[in-house]
Amino acid sequence: MRRKLVVGNWKMHGSRPANAELLAAILGARPFQGDVAVCVPFPYLAETAATLAGSDVRWGGQDCSAHDQGAYTGEVSAGMLAECGCRYVIVGHSERRAYHAETDALVAAKAQAALAKGVTPIVCVGETLAQREAGETEAVVKRQLSAVIHQLAHCAGEMVVAYEPVWAIGTGRTATPEQAQHVHAVLRAQLHAATGHGDKMRILYGGSVKADNAATLFAQPDIDGGLIGGAALKAADFIAICRAAR
Repeated sequence: MRRKLVVGNWKMHGSRPANAELLAAILGARPFQGDVAVCVPFPYLAETAATLAGSDVRWGGQDCSAHDQGAYTGEVSAGMLAECGCRYVIVGHSERRAYHAETDALVAAKAQAALAKGVTPIVCVGETLAQREAGETEAVVKRQLSAVIHQLAHCAGEMVVAYEPVWAIGTGRTATPEQAQHVHAVLRAQLHAATGHGDKMRILYGGSVKADNAATLFAQPDIDGGLIGGAALKAADFIAICRAAR
C-alpha cells in the first residue's frame, strides 16, 4: 500500500510572519494519515527547518542546480538543500520549463543531482491545453518522464513523480478524477516497465487541487497525493487537503 504524500509548493510567496502562522497551524493540525511536506522559497529554508525540526512534517526546495558548485550566480545546489535538511526538491515544474526554458535533459540532470545528495526529486510532467486538444497528452508526459528515467537508470525508482496538466495550474480548472487517473495509470505503467516496481512509487497530482476536490482525486487508484500550489498558502485549505490524503 503506497502511503499518500501531500506537498505544498509555496512558489514565490511568503513572509516571515505569514510563514510562522502557516507552519504553526500545520503543526497544530497533526497527526495526518499521510506524509506532509512544504517546499518553500530558498531564503526561508533555515527558518522552516528550525520550525519543523523534530516533527513529522518535512520540507524542501522548489528547484536546484544540475551542478555541484561553481560560478553559477543565483543558483542553489542540491548539496546546499541537503545541508538545510531538505527531504524533497521540485524539479521540472511547468513554470520552470516555460519561463526558464528548461529542457527534459536539464530536468533529468537536476533530478540526478538531487538524488546524488540524498534529496528526493519530485519530477513534474504535464501537457499544455494545446497538446491535450491535439491528443498528445500521453506522448508528452511519457517523453518528459523518459528523459529522467534514462538519466537516473537504476535509481529511477527513488523519485516521486507529479503529474501537473499545465492548463490546470493556477487557472481554477482541474482535470476530472477520470482524466487525472488515466494519465497517472499511463505514467505508472511506464515506471513499472522501467524499474520493475512502479507499483510502489508515488505519483502526485497537481493542478488547482482544493479542499473540496482533494478527496475525490486522492481516491483514484493511481493518485498518491498532491503537489499543492495556491491552496498550500491557506492553512485551513492545506490542512483539509492533507486530511483528505488517507
